Amino acid sequence: MNNDLKTLDPEIYNLLSQEFNRQKSGIELIASENFTSKPVLSLLGSILTNKYSEGRPGKRYYGGNQFIDQIELLCEKRALEAFHLSSDEWSVNVQPLSGCSANFEVYTAILNPHDRIMGLDLPSGGHLSHGFYLGKKKVSATSIYFESLPYSINSEGYIDYDDLEEKANLFRPKLIICGASAYPRDIDYSRFRNIADNIGAYLMCDMAHISGLVATQEMNNPFEYCDIVTSTTHKTLRGPRSGMIFSRNKDNIPQKINEAVFPGLQGGPHDNQIGALATQLLEVKTPEFKSYIQQVIKNARVLADKLISLGYKVSTNGTDNHIVLFSLRNKGITGSKMEKVCEAVDISLNKNTVVGDRNPMNPSGVRVGTSAMTTRGFKESEFEQVALLLDRCVSISQEIQEKQGKLLKDFVIGLNNNEKINKIRDEVNELANNYEFYNI
Repeated sequence: MNNDLKTLDPEIYNLLSQEFNRQKSGIELIASENFTSKPVLSLLGSILTNKYSEGRPGKRYYGGNQFIDQIELLCEKRALEAFHLSSDEWSVNVQPLSGCSANFEVYTAILNPHDRIMGLDLPSGGHLSHGFYLGKKKVSATSIYFESLPYSINSEGYIDYDDLEEKANLFRPKLIICGASAYPRDIDYSRFRNIADNIGAYLMCDMAHISGLVATQEMNNPFEYCDIVTSTTHKTLRGPRSGMIFSRNKDNIPQKINEAVFPGLQGGPHDNQIGALATQLLEVKTPEFKSYIQQVIKNARVLADKLISLGYKVSTNGTDNHIVLFSLRNKGITGSKMEKVCEAVDISLNKNTVVGDRNPMNPSGVRVGTSAMTTRGFKESEFEQVALLLDRCVSISQEIQEKQGKLLKDFVIGLNNNEKINKIRDEVNELANNYEFYNI
């Protein structure tokens, strides 16, 4: 067997090398991304990849799982410990392949087809897996199999709890979902709990984006109020790409979730991901990880403040977590154009809806996050530089649009051989390359 990737598959090796250089030399601001550790990467590429282990520990369909069982049980134990939970009150399933998988497995466990749910509207910062539709088009599978009614943010960018309560009392959902994909503020879980209790609904939190901040107790704790908590593991938690489902030990919910995961919606779990997650959860409990999360929040607040000083409308005028949302409406460009220019200068971010947007496919703003570059070593002064770089990208976007027109297909032509873009890219590369990256 040829174990030399460069010799075996030079085409893939070349693409991998280019992606390595892109990550190393660029500024990563996508709030959903992070740089996990080398031990986690090593486990993802370990012999755990070879094993098949359908079922629960001690109850596998295949033999040869005695050590896999121990790894999964250790991962579950560390997951409960990382979030300060007692096994007398909470259970956890670490087999979900992703956050979306985890969410749909919860729905499958506690809902019947066409039961009613409520989640934050996608244009308000919610997630597709919380239910989303456009007119007669049901965009998310959640809205195909369940009846969903969204709640939204108010004109200031905050969750409108009064509107949520009024809608819930009329719609009477069986499940209310809190948590978001693009929301910069903390969540009032107590208010959610009261609303759910008044109508007899389950309350679920999707803490995918903020799980690292919850584990380090730097944000409000959803476990105090929710029946079920789901999460991805690769964002602020900085682990592998997988999912977790926590559930209270009541109403037989843990057993229903286990059965929804397997055999309901998944086959054999990815044991390499579970092993990698176990190692990351060990790191999450360290003082160093808590300091990292505190720096993530400091950096986000500095970035928000600097953007405000430069004349940008930042959603809710700041942030409580790692996310900064800002509008480009007063700059006369769209988030799509800003994303294209930033990509050209090796800054990764994503277009995003902001207050007043109705169409998430053509939003007026962008979402940025501080988790990844904080991992690289960026602190407050570097994120002030980032804000200035973003401001220059906006100016370039305005210039290109004035010359090329508003259509995106015409706009992107102006990215080619643009001296200002080339200059900023050089500065971005120089800045990023000064900070730690994998030595592989």
